[in-house]
Amino acid sequence: MPRGRPPLRNREQVLAAAVRLADADGLDAVTMRRVASEIGAGAMSLYTYVPDREHLIDLMVDRVAGEMELPALTGDWRADLFALVGAQRAMMLKHPWLTGALAGRSVMGLNLLAYLEHGLGALEPSGLSGGTRMAVLALLTGFVASYVTAELAGDSTGTEQVTQIVAAMASGDFPRLAAAFAEGGSEPPDFERIADWVITGLVNQATGNS
Repeated sequence: MPRGRPPLRNREQVLAAAVRLADADGLDAVTMRRVASEIGAGAMSLYTYVPDREHLIDLMVDRVAGEMELPALTGDWRADLFALVGAQRAMMLKHPWLTGALAGRSVMGLNLLAYLEHGLGALEPSGLSGGTRMAVLALLTGFVASYVTAELAGDSTGTEQVTQIVAAMASGDFPRLAAAFAEGGSEPPDFERIADWVITGLVNQATGNS
């Protein structure tokens, strides 16, 4: 007969607790001791489920990737990529720590593999090679992460910058900038417009179209 008591927790409970901590207090709050405390276990017992903190974060990233609703493919690569980056943005806004966790990290869990499979399918009608499609998807993820990082930071800095620019324009030393603001340049493009530009530009560049 097997000896010893069965584990009181499982890996899914550990990951759920770690994600809750990160959502509430940021990624720095996710330590082995804090997560263990969340599930009512000893810090050393957590190593039964994950070997170290870095592996735990990898698993957290893949776990929340599984929450992303992958839109049905229509055969229109532009529309399908647009829907995909929208789903990415929603996931990153829901889990603000995710943009920081993705930086410099290569994760290949089943949920992220499902995302890549979906993205490759979305780009299939473009005629791009598999390697180029992978590169486009990586660049799009980087764009969404950068946009969401700025979005989560709030617009107080942006408002202050606009105020400074308007004051500088009053000197008359920046006529082109003044003209741009007069045409609506003070209003930053929204996510949808920028995403459309990025998607179109990346694919056109990759396919050699202007």
